Amino acid sequence: MEQSIIARAQQGDKEAYRELVLMYAHVVEKFAYQIGVREHDIGDVAQEVFLKLYRFLHQFNESRFTTWLYKITLNTARDFYRKEARETKKEQKLQTYEERPVESAEAHVLVYEEDRQLHEAILQLKEDYRMPLVLFYFHQLHYDEIAEVLGMTLANVKVRIHRAKEQLKTILLKQEGSAYGR
Repeated sequence: MEQSIIARAQQGDKEAYRELVLMYAHVVEKFAYQIGVREHDIGDVAQEVFLKLYRFLHQFNESRFTTWLYKITLNTARDFYRKEARETKKEQKLQTYEERPVESAEAHVLVYEEDRQLHEAILQLKEDYRMPLVLFYFHQLHYDEIAEVLGMTLANVKVRIHRAKEQLKTILLKQEGSAYGR
């Protein structure tokens, strides 16, 4: 069914494109949030993703649509914050994307304290480790799909996921220790 909708959208069927947006809006927003897009920017990033999807859908010829959509989302999020950083710099503000506090969406997205702590711990990982981890555990992509999305080798994906888990364990243990040390 997905392939049929994609094929119709590629032929210019606006209703089919609308169906794609409705089918994947939550996926794009969830992934954007998980890779560190601030809550108030998620709508803007998602809108830009679907504009790019509309412009470049005719180029889609891969076997898995979601893999392609993750690539677009990841690149759009990066571009969004690069643009913001350039604009901020022009205005003589020295705050950058990495220095700004990440606003919490826990009132809407996270239900349990453990989820919030895990999310905060994942956001502490460098992007090189955070991206493969999020794609593997939260989006159930296979290593080869992650390699394709991130443009790296299969071996590198495996190493980064392993290192990310080790770093995440350390962060969570520190959080646990500080919670009891209060």
